[in-house]
Amino acid sequence: MKEGYTLITGASKGIGLELTKIFAKNHHNLILVARSKDVLIKLKDNLTKEYNIKIEVIVADLTIHNVATEIYQKTKELGCRVDYLINNAGFGDYGEFLDSSMIKNHNMVHINIISLIDLCYLYAKDMKAYGFGKIMNVASIASFIPGPLMATYYATKSFVLSFSEALSKELKTAKVTVTALCPGTTKTNFFDVASANDSNLLKNLKPASPQKVAKYGYKKMMQNKVVAIYGFNNRLMIFATRFAPRRLIRYIAYKIQSKRK
Repeated sequence: MKEGYTLITGASKGIGLELTKIFAKNHHNLILVARSKDVLIKLKDNLTKEYNIKIEVIVADLTIHNVATEIYQKTKELGCRVDYLINNAGFGDYGEFLDSSMIKNHNMVHINIISLIDLCYLYAKDMKAYGFGKIMNVASIASFIPGPLMATYYATKSFVLSFSEALSKELKTAKVTVTALCPGTTKTNFFDVASANDSNLLKNLKPASPQKVAKYGYKKMMQNKVVAIYGFNNRLMIFATRFAPRRLIRYIAYKIQSKRK
């Protein structure tokens, strides 16, 4: 019988790193996926010493075509049964859509959507066959509204939420759960990568700690929560958008994300 593992993408930093620590603390064997080999190796060494668990490292760029299949095949070669799948890797970009890079947009769609659904497809089939499994897809409060000045990113996160909800229903009878974790602004390098440090978003919304977001996500995943929105203010804001005109939502989103003056 193969040993059970938790596979985490984007495990080297931010929410992914904190989820890695939480799963390790709860004695899960881990498969860590990210581009940063040195960081992953150091993380593996530290966590195996502290928790006496098994950890495999897979260095992969999830913007590359067919990389999910390569990851899946690698875990099969290692003899790992993935019981928990954490699709955390992703990135955003800031600015007017017509000023953005087509290549960056394609990469964003690939990592935020294509690799995510490919990994779900491959591992959920195994989970269904085993009769157990848990999947967490990291979405965002951006999933619920349009995002002028981050149009592609918001659209990808809307996809992640919709896909996760639909998949959770399809897999319910197979005893495989799907959780869409929806954090708001979080203290990670996301805004550095997105070049959005000058937006009003950071001025108006206090970023949450990745540790708290990860702890919340782990708890809700274990409780089989389908949509997990972190933070009372975020939940209140999303609730309010149900009653606001779409034109008003677009206007407010644009003003919040405009650069500080």
